[in-house]
Amino acid sequence: MAEEQADVIVLGVGTAGEDLVLRLAGAGLDVVGVTDELVGGECAYWACVPSKMMLRAAKLVQEARRVDGTAGHADVTADWVPVAARVRDEAAGGWDDSAAAARLEARGARLVRGRGTLTGPATAAVGGRELTAARGIVIATGSKPVAPPIPGLAEVDHWTSHDAIKAEDLPGSLIVLGGGAVGCELGQVFARFGVDVTIVEAAERLLAAEEPEAGAVLGEALGADGATIHTSARVTRVEGGERGGCVVVLDGGDRLEADRLLVATGRAPTTEGLGLEHVGVDASSGAVPVDDHLRVTDGIWALGDVTGTAMFTHVALYQARLVECDILGLDPPAADYRAVPRVTFTDPEVGAVGLTEAQARAESRDVVTTVKELPATFRGWLHGPGGSGLVKLVVDRADDVIVGATAVGPAGGEVLGLLELAVQARIPLRELRWMIYAFPTFYGAVGEAMGAYARGLQDVLDPGGDRTLHD
Repeated sequence: MAEEQADVIVLGVGTAGEDLVLRLAGAGLDVVGVTDELVGGECAYWACVPSKMMLRAAKLVQEARRVDGTAGHADVTADWVPVAARVRDEAAGGWDDSAAAARLEARGARLVRGRGTLTGPATAAVGGRELTAARGIVIATGSKPVAPPIPGLAEVDHWTSHDAIKAEDLPGSLIVLGGGAVGCELGQVFARFGVDVTIVEAAERLLAAEEPEAGAVLGEALGADGATIHTSARVTRVEGGERGGCVVVLDGGDRLEADRLLVATGRAPTTEGLGLEHVGVDASSGAVPVDDHLRVTDGIWALGDVTGTAMFTHVALYQARLVECDILGLDPPAADYRAVPRVTFTDPEVGAVGLTEAQARAESRDVVTTVKELPATFRGWLHGPGGSGLVKLVVDRADDVIVGATAVGPAGGEVLGLLELAVQARIPLRELRWMIYAFPTFYGAVGEAMGAYARGLQDVLDPGGDRTLHD
């Protein structure tokens, strides 16, 4: 087996792995990136970038339809052809990573195609090549879609998110298994382009990991788009349809039929074949265990989805910066996830940060939640059609700080910036109350959401009663 030396070996060159390779190579290290996928990974070709391009197109279609009754009349014909072409040619670049690979090599890094396997604390094998790292190895193999163990599912042709992103032609009808962020985003896109969409979610609401108010608003929005929503729905089996397509059978006997089935029920860390047993690491939990400096063992780090921690691109990029500094001996801070932002880019957008109300109460915090409906704010009222949403703040009364927040609305992800800063920096509410909020703005709803709290109404709440303030 041919042996090659490097300073650092990065197993997986997705979004965060690519970023780390570029950073370390830019710092003068000899870096080898190993991948059997496209350089740039899931986000660039199959997720964040192309899906947001699709969502932008779907929002434009819906905004044009909102002209009626507000600014005149518009006849809108949704056309998927230019959307598919833009995703293929601009977002995914024809699913060709040659430009990304050339960028790595121009920085001085080496790219090895294949599946990397750890063979020791400082060595990895790729095909017939053995790589030895002088400074360390970084595991950044990401995650993969996971299909639930539903009888019959494996025998029925179905879409993953990859297939949905790559679709050149749309089906007449589509069943989406999963009412999380991916299922809701893609479901809304296809519904707005004329597909008869049904979303099936096992939990009692959409976006089950977020505040119930957010799921309720999004459910109404998807319903207005023509989508049918089934929550608390357990799928007992999947069958092929008599005329092609698929049939999804629910507990209780209901049969849902569609031309296509999209499985969007989550992702799992990619750890198979990594050779973790050769370095004494147990990944039976499904993820690669790391400490608060992303270290797996001495000389080995892991980052991104493979760690199973807050599986978002922005978190993986944050972790890449920490690993870079640790490898370079720059004494980075410990990883801090108390203010991880998360956004579902539907219309309305759902932005959230920190703890939900349920999570805060589970930690035995003394919290008051304040909810401001967006149509009852000045900007929401002025916005008119498409201005549904809310701002919800989870306030720790003992510390007088926001520990969690949700912003649902046309700019929910942007309003989140202020809320993330408040949670991360633990800005006292007395400071936030006395900020000057530009009028009339969507972010001004944060100031309005604190109205009841600021007026001292929290002091008259019955300690055993409702502790949610609606203003």
